[in-house]
Amino acid sequence: MRIFNVRDYGATGLKSQNAREAIQKAIDACAASGGGMVYFPPGDYSTGTIHLRSRVRIYIEAGATVYSIKDGSAFDKDALFYGEDLVNVTLEGRGVVDGQAAYEWRDKGDFHDDFIYPNQLEMEKLGRPLIRSFPRADQYGKLVLLLRCRDVLIRGLSFIDSPSWTIHPYGCERLTIDGVHIRSRLKEGVWADGIDPDGCRDVRIASCTIETGDDALVFYSMNWFGPALPCENITVTNCRLSSASSAIKFCDGNMNAIRNVTIDNCVITDSNRGLSFMVFDGGVVENVVISNLVIETRRHDWFWWGDGEPIHFNIKKRSEVHRSWKPEDVRPAGKIRRVLVSNVLARGQGSSQITGHPESWLEDITIENLRLTISHNPEAPYDKAVNAIEIKYARNFNLRNVEVTWEKPEYEKWQNAVYVEKAKNLEVDGLQARQAKPEDLTAAALVLNQVGRAVVKNCQAGAGTGIFLKVMGPDTADIYPVNNELSLARKPLELSPEVARKKVGKLK
Repeated sequence: MRIFNVRDYGATGLKSQNAREAIQKAIDACAASGGGMVYFPPGDYSTGTIHLRSRVRIYIEAGATVYSIKDGSAFDKDALFYGEDLVNVTLEGRGVVDGQAAYEWRDKGDFHDDFIYPNQLEMEKLGRPLIRSFPRADQYGKLVLLLRCRDVLIRGLSFIDSPSWTIHPYGCERLTIDGVHIRSRLKEGVWADGIDPDGCRDVRIASCTIETGDDALVFYSMNWFGPALPCENITVTNCRLSSASSAIKFCDGNMNAIRNVTIDNCVITDSNRGLSFMVFDGGVVENVVISNLVIETRRHDWFWWGDGEPIHFNIKKRSEVHRSWKPEDVRPAGKIRRVLVSNVLARGQGSSQITGHPESWLEDITIENLRLTISHNPEAPYDKAVNAIEIKYARNFNLRNVEVTWEKPEYEKWQNAVYVEKAKNLEVDGLQARQAKPEDLTAAALVLNQVGRAVVKNCQAGAGTGIFLKVMGPDTADIYPVNNELSLARKPLELSPEVARKKVGKLK
């Protein structure tokens, strides 16, 4: 392999020099020769947009740092490393790519964000100042932006303090991201996502550590760089993730599909949301298996999207979120279906809200082998949690071998362990839980409200249970409790007055 050292093309390794021209000359010479390695020896290299080429391997040595220069004229694309319609592209080494992002704290003023508006209202109720971080103006672009590239390898590098999304591939095929470290500021790094595959196929992400102010790992299917393509055939393994927003997110920005995804053996810490499944633009999320996770979430500052929930499902129309959305742009509600989440140890400060849409219910969702602990931070300005798990607008939903634990100090608004509303064909198998407060005789371990056909079996009432199963709603019918051990419950079953006794089977 031929090696093209950037020092041989004029780069000095001094941070004060703009090395963009020298780096680009080395890359172009490598490409013209048929390919090879462009080598960054130890040193500091400040640059604007670098245009990658096919069959060129960028190698940033340990001790070398590539800096995003604070000069807008050095960026002809919205990225530090940019590639379009390339094949056999490699970015690797043990060096660092530094976006030099910086932020300022100030009142939000006229800036409006529909996503976090509910949090803003909570702060306004308390009379708290709406101070938040904003990126400074003298910084530019993503660290890596790849459009329609094939056979891409990004390995070993550290990407820190990106001013925007760190790694953003669109329409790429056979993409491998292995052993990278991505870090932006959890406290203030707004819009500094980690990895955002958009409409990509055959993606492998492995052994990465991602700590980001905004979402850590996000899957998109949008039309910003061309038609909205399915994001599909994806494996994620052995990663450690932290995010002031969502650690793993099937993004609300989904106009086509995100499908055929497996995520395994990952640890999520210090995140505002753990797993997020969201569809706002009419697309579909389907065929997803997530297993063997540890999740720890807490509520970050008010201007981050999320409330400390370990698991979050949400289908909306974009017009239901954005106040200024044009009626002619409204799309039908999207779909989330065929999802399996298993073997999860989770502790969080928020309610795991699993919500479909009145026009598009969740379908064929299974959550099994979940140990969930709910906690409360009395120093937080607000807390929205009421129930540990909330399930709404769901069909063919399975909740198996789930244990819910309430941690002290108790929060005054906590109520039920599992609350289900508007569901059909529900199975709750092996639930171990009680209501939040042992002295509460109105809340329950499990509430079924407007549920049609449900089997509740092999469940166990925890010590201090008042009501175990509470059945509500005039349309509730065909509820079958089977083989449950509820001797510790003061009241194993309670029917609201509107529920006919014949619609609920006898406890067995």
